[in-house]
Amino acid sequence: MSLSALLLVVLAACIHATWNLLAKRAASAGPSFVFAYALCATVIYLPLALWDVWRGGMVWSLPAVLVLVASAAIHLAYSLCLQRGYQVADLSVVYPVARGTGPLLSSIGAFVLLAEPPHTTAVMGMLCVVIGIFCIATQGRWARFRQPDAWVGVRWGAYTGALIACYTVVDAYGVKVLLVSPIVLDWFSNSLRTCMLTPYVLRRRQSAWTAMRGHWGLALAVGALSPLSYILVLQALSDGAPLSLVAPAREMSMMVGAVLGMVLLKEAAGVWRIAGCAVLVVGVVLLGMT
Repeated sequence: MSLSALLLVVLAACIHATWNLLAKRAASAGPSFVFAYALCATVIYLPLALWDVWRGGMVWSLPAVLVLVASAAIHLAYSLCLQRGYQVADLSVVYPVARGTGPLLSSIGAFVLLAEPPHTTAVMGMLCVVIGIFCIATQGRWARFRQPDAWVGVRWGAYTGALIACYTVVDAYGVKVLLVSPIVLDWFSNSLRTCMLTPYVLRRRQSAWTAMRGHWGLALAVGALSPLSYILVLQALSDGAPLSLVAPAREMSMMVGAVLGMVLLKEAAGVWRIAGCAVLVVGVVLLGMT
């Protein structure tokens, strides 16, 4: 991976952790917040998307359209799942677990479904991810394994991670194989998500408006930052950076997100949670080396 691609991925990781911090602050708004920031992103990035289409940056075909629709549906499920996780658990639990579970499930799928031989490095990476998740969930108090509340954040993080694995593969295929423009792909994803959520918001417009009170500034910020972080990753992929290196490199956002949650949101900090995040990062890097 070139230095420019690496810098794009590192910048994307920092931006990604930042917008997740903002989303956590608006966790109580739930699906209404997802609709609001998707709408903001659609409006903000419309000129850029139109310019990209006008200059011929998009190759249209039936498979490309199908990828756009599939990407939007998966991203919608991901956004709703993530927001629900932030409603019931800490950012410093849900976020790193979500980012670590995606590569773990991808590797397991390769071994089970594709019959790929498990390499030693991959097995070590999976063990590190599992150990890291356990450390984050229990904070070293192993008796908490038997307490359901210890696994709330882990469960929602794992659901989110599974969806991350799905959209990463779909979007990478669209960008690298079908030559879909990263900007257009992300814009369509946000615009279609907005359309999909519109009936929900209209049916509950009074409660949705109430839920968003005081959160519109956060929605605007997330609407600007969320697409930017993902466009930078997709741009790195379209520039030729291999997915096997980009995916683990962007997971450095796990440590950034965990620290932001502990420092700015005053979430429970401790050696075990920090160590768990570090072990997760090591595990994801090992998985990316296979």
